[in-house]
Amino acid sequence: MPTATIYNFAIDLADHDRAVFETLTLRVARHPSESEEYLWARVLAYALEYTDGIQFSPGGLSDPDEAAITVRDRTGTIRSWIEIGTPDAARLHRASKATPRVAVYLHKDPAQFLGRLTGGRIHRADAIEIYSLDRGFVGQLSQHLDRRITFSMSVSERELYISIGSEQVTGTVVRLAIPP
Repeated sequence: MPTATIYNFAIDLADHDRAVFETLTLRVARHPSESEEYLWARVLAYALEYTDGIQFSPGGLSDPDEAAITVRDRTGTIRSWIEIGTPDAARLHRASKATPRVAVYLHKDPAQFLGRLTGGRIHRADAIEIYSLDRGFVGQLSQHLDRRITFSMSVSERELYISIGSEQVTGTVVRLAIPP
């Protein structure tokens, strides 16, 4: 049975939108079924959501009852449930009932995902934050996937500027809404 592969990310984060300036050191397990794009989407979402109490799911991607990323307060209560990819309406409904804030980061076609959610029963659907990462941008980053990666990431008005090696990669994060 294949095991997870460990990747080490060193990120110099300058998020001007949220006034977050940190150096992040992440050790991320990539599940054998996880695509390079999904892994990059997880890392980008972590950086874009970075705050005290943030963590990747301890159960990994195989636990259907846990978010890919959570933010917990000092008591251990989940304050933010952060999904990557295309969770179904039932999962978003459960997450929205369980925690005050739910965000989803997409790295695939947002139209198909939103179409599947249309008319679905989702608790507080209008409050769920949906963010679409530019597919070409994530694809470019996937070309730089290595077991040890160092890059700087600057965020300004939801535009991402990444310097990785000698290359500059730019992409946009677009906020979307679940249709009624």
